[in-house]
Amino acid sequence: MKWWVIYISIFGIFPVITHSFQAQYNGDQVLHLIPADSEHVEFLKQLVEDEQIDLWRPEFPERIQPQDEVHARIPASALDTVKGELKARALQYSILTENIQELLDNQIQNEDKQPFNTRAHSYIKYHPMEEIYHWMEHMKENYKELVTQHLLGMTYQKRPMYYLKISRKSDKPKKIIWMDCGIHAREWIAPAFCQWFVREVLEAYTADPQRERFLQHIDFYILPVLNVDGYINSWTTDRLWRKSMSLCDLDNSTCFGTDLNRNFEAKWCSIGGSRNCCSITYCGSAPESEPETIAVASFLRKHLGDVLCYLAIHSYGQMILMPYGYTNTTASNHEEMVNVGQKAADALYQKHGTRFKVGSTVELLYYAAGTSIDWAADLGIDFSFLFELRDNGTHHFILPEDQIQPTCEETMAAVTTIIEHVYDKHFPNTAPTIVALWFSVLASSFLSVYFVK
Repeated sequence: MKWWVIYISIFGIFPVITHSFQAQYNGDQVLHLIPADSEHVEFLKQLVEDEQIDLWRPEFPERIQPQDEVHARIPASALDTVKGELKARALQYSILTENIQELLDNQIQNEDKQPFNTRAHSYIKYHPMEEIYHWMEHMKENYKELVTQHLLGMTYQKRPMYYLKISRKSDKPKKIIWMDCGIHAREWIAPAFCQWFVREVLEAYTADPQRERFLQHIDFYILPVLNVDGYINSWTTDRLWRKSMSLCDLDNSTCFGTDLNRNFEAKWCSIGGSRNCCSITYCGSAPESEPETIAVASFLRKHLGDVLCYLAIHSYGQMILMPYGYTNTTASNHEEMVNVGQKAADALYQKHGTRFKVGSTVELLYYAAGTSIDWAADLGIDFSFLFELRDNGTHHFILPEDQIQPTCEETMAAVTTIIEHVYDKHFPNTAPTIVALWFSVLASSFLSVYFVK
C-alpha cells in the first residue's frame, strides 16, 4: 500500500514524500556492453526497438558504435533472454548493477533518517522540491543584503520556477553568471550542487576577499531546479523519470514529457532527438514549446549582453562539455573554452582525484540538437559549459548521498576556475591586493574547519 500525505503551502500542493515509488525495478540490472562490430551494433539497436533494454549511454541507439561502451538497463523479465543472446553472439558485457531496486532502496533509507529542518539544511542530503522551496525562502530571509528570490515562470503543471539572485550593491555596472540545475529529473546530484554553490558563494565568497571581488561586478543567478514537475515525479512515482510532465497524445497512445534539453532553438530536432513523444529524447512539438524552456529562454534573451557565462549542471559521465552538439563546427572561441575547461578539470582533479574529460558534445558524447548550451552559444554568450557530474557508471543516476560532498567540492573548484577566467577577462584591473590575498588564506583555513561537520 502507498501512502501520501498532502501538504498545502504558499507554494501549492505537494505530496510529503514517503519514498514508496509506484515504479519498481526489482531484479533489473545495468550492463556494460562493448559491441565489437556492426552486427553487434545492429543487434543492440534491435533490442532497444523491441524495448528489451533501456539505453542509458548513449542516449539513443543511432549513436551506438563498435568498440564504444554502452550502458543499458535490462528489465528482470528479459534478463535471461538478453544475456543468452549476448553470449550466443559473443558480445562482451559485464554487470554494473546487480539490482537497481537495491540502489534505490538504499538511497531512500538514507533519505528517511532525519526530518527536514529549514534552519539546519543539510547540504549532504538530497531534498524533495518542497524542501528546496523552503530552503530558498530561508536563504532569502537569512541573507537579505545579498539574496533575492524571483519567479522565472510557471511549469506545465502550474508550479513556480524560482531562481535566486545573489547580488552585492554596487555603483559599478554589473554582469551576470547564470546557472541552472535539474533539467533532467532523475539527476538529483545537479540540484544538490546548485544548493551547495549558493551556500558557498554566500559564506565562502563573502569571507574571502579574493572571491568577494566577483560580487562587485557580477551577479549570480541560480535556478536550483529547472524541471520542477519532472523532479517531483522522480520523488513520488518513478525515481528514474527523466523528462518534463507535459501531456501529449500520439497515435491514440497517451505519453508524458519532453526532454527539455532538446527543446531549445538550436537547430531544434534536426539530429539527436525524437519526434515521438513517448521517447525519452522527445524534442517537443516545436522549439521552446514547453513553458519551462520558454521561461529560461525569455529571461536570457531579455538580459542578452549582460550574461557572461551560462552553466548547466547534469549527470552522469564526468565531463565538461561545450558547444556544439548539432554540428562538427566549433564555437569561435573554442580553443579558449577548451583551455579554461581543462584548467577547471585540473582543479577538480586536485580535490579528490576524479578525472573529467573536456570537449564538445559531438566530440565526447553524440550529436544532439536543441541543447541549452548550444542555444546559449548561438545567442551570443561567449562561455557556455555543461557539466556531467559523477559518476562513470557505477551508480548512474542514483549517486549515493555519501558522494554529494566530494562531488560538490570538486565541482565547486572547477566552476570557480571558470568564473575566475571569465571575471579576469572582463574585469582585468581588479586583482586583489597582497593584504587581501593573505587574508583569503586565513579565511579559507577557517572555513575549511567550520564546514567539516
